[in-house]
Amino acid sequence: MTITADHIRTTLTAYLDQYPESKREHEVILGLLDDGDDLTSRKASPGHVTAGAILVRADGRILHILHNVTGKWLLPGGHIEPNDDTLLQAAGRELTEETGIPPHVVTPHCETPLHVDVHPIDANPAKDEPAHQHFDFRFLFRTTADIGDLQTEEVSDATWRELDTIADPQLRHRISDALR
Repeated sequence: MTITADHIRTTLTAYLDQYPESKREHEVILGLLDDGDDLTSRKASPGHVTAGAILVRADGRILHILHNVTGKWLLPGGHIEPNDDTLLQAAGRELTEETGIPPHVVTPHCETPLHVDVHPIDANPAKDEPAHQHFDFRFLFRTTADIGDLQTEEVSDATWRELDTIADPQLRHRISDALR
């Protein structure tokens, strides 16, 4: 089975029920769903859905990866794939693929995303992709494991960082609340 527009809408609705102050910034996603856009396709313009993982270790540190294409330290995550059944599953798959941390040592905090981030992506002529947006559904996970074998095609390093290094104040606050 694959992720459907209904699943995206249901997941986003659950998120907005929990975080109603975020509704205005996510109206674009709801509008695209209402218009029938296929937000599961990488080719969708003006944007498409991605899934991310906020992985927290017992000491409260959060896993960051050094992404090869952007050269930036990011949270693990990426594009959804046809064999993903849910956005939560896609986030867990991306986490495992990029970091080598096996799924049996990772526990999801909740089925509702902790954060849905809308951010711009530069055009990538090598992949024939115009500039677009990612609608990144980010889920909180916990682990006692350490970093495994990195997916070197996409990731060149990984490290555990303190919560205060999260630049987005809304995300930092939500992680802090969830860890209490």
